[in-house]
Amino acid sequence: MIRNREFNPIKMTKIIVGMAVALLALILIAPTIQNVFGAEKMLPIFSTQTDEKVVAITLNAAWGADDTDTLIEILDEFDAKATFFVCGYWVDKYPDALRKFYEAGHCIANHGDTHAHVAKLNFEQNVEEIAAAHTRVLGVLGIEMDLYRPPYGEFNDTVLKAAESINYHTIQWDVDSLDWKRPTPEAMTERVLKHKNLQNGSIILFHCDIPETPIALRKIMADLKNEGYSFITVSDLIMRDGYKLDHAGRQIPL
Repeated sequence: MIRNREFNPIKMTKIIVGMAVALLALILIAPTIQNVFGAEKMLPIFSTQTDEKVVAITLNAAWGADDTDTLIEILDEFDAKATFFVCGYWVDKYPDALRKFYEAGHCIANHGDTHAHVAKLNFEQNVEEIAAAHTRVLGVLGIEMDLYRPPYGEFNDTVLKAAESINYHTIQWDVDSLDWKRPTPEAMTERVLKHKNLQNGSIILFHCDIPETPIALRKIMADLKNEGYSFITVSDLIMRDGYKLDHAGRQIPL
């Protein structure tokens, strides 16, 4: 006759603790396992580690251009050079605005041709989105770009590999103003200045042609300047070699 085993709470506790320790160990070594099997996801550049007190102001140009002169005026007030990520169709519609930004000394970068949901596109379609916008800017300004920001901030390995295949660096941001949601200038200012990620080497996201943005931008830049920050382009901020990316997409020099 088989006897029922008596329940042993001490033994059961040891088993549970052992399983918890094993699970924790698995979580901790997961990145290593990913590296070994080549399954680690690629990342764009979200920010750059630097000892210099600098940040990069970036503006996506995908809608209108009514605030072009105002943005240039505000940036000039603070001796700032910004980075404008422009869509191909925007370039076709507002070539004069593009020239004004460029002639004012700002960096012009690629935001794709049609503002597509690129995570849904295949490799060839992603290459075409970047290359078509590149051609449009080249036709107006005669310059070669090498910085790309995917529309909607969407990315996956296909998007990143497509950009890399045509010598582009993919750029995101670590501080988002959320200006596209049309917050008040005061709310936008508070969000950026109190953002937990704001630090040396941050990349800050705004958009062109949003009425509240210039008002907030002037206040944000004034406060940052008072804290000792200066404003440089993404092109001048990032490292193009000799770095690694941490888990948050921050460039760390080797």
